[in-house]
Amino acid sequence: MSNRKSTLSVQYMTRIAILGALSAILFMIEIPVVAFYKLDVSTLPALLGAFSMGPWAGLGILLIKDLFGLLHSGTMYVGELADFIMGAAFILPAALIYRHKKSRKTALLGVITGTVAMTIVGVLVNWLIMIPFYMTAFGMPMESIIGMAQSAMPFVDTEWELLMYVTAPFNLLKGVVLSALTFLLYKRLSPLLHVRK
Repeated sequence: MSNRKSTLSVQYMTRIAILGALSAILFMIEIPVVAFYKLDVSTLPALLGAFSMGPWAGLGILLIKDLFGLLHSGTMYVGELADFIMGAAFILPAALIYRHKKSRKTALLGVITGTVAMTIVGVLVNWLIMIPFYMTAFGMPMESIIGMAQSAMPFVDTEWELLMYVTAPFNLLKGVVLSALTFLLYKRLSPLLHVRK
């Protein structure tokens, strides 16, 4: 029994480590969207891991990714902290709902809930952490930050409009992309993701 548990533990840790490394690689591939927001799909391996091995595995993969991110951080580690918080807001509700009853319906409900949670948390994280960080660390006045968004959305004039019309839609888009990729890949990769008991 002890050997069996040890084998299962090694299988879990191996999959978490592999998915964490893949997530860290994807973290370096970014697509500029608007202002200083760049889209990446590095949370995808964490979501796949959370669906197949549970929410704690997903958080472990997310943590590995962000710890690797610290090695080349351009935001004095604040960006990685924000990424972990927003990623967790997406993964935890999605994985917990799917774990309750594993079906396409609960998977869809999970990623929708996760997307909404990440969008809300993303607004709060940008408002309370990221925007104050850029203003303090890089000496950027609010006008400059808003100006970056105005090049794409001229009607954005205040911090509140930046959060509502840029930050929230960006995180909504990210959630939709991650959800679509999960539905596309999960069943195909399921035999590789699940730990055999």
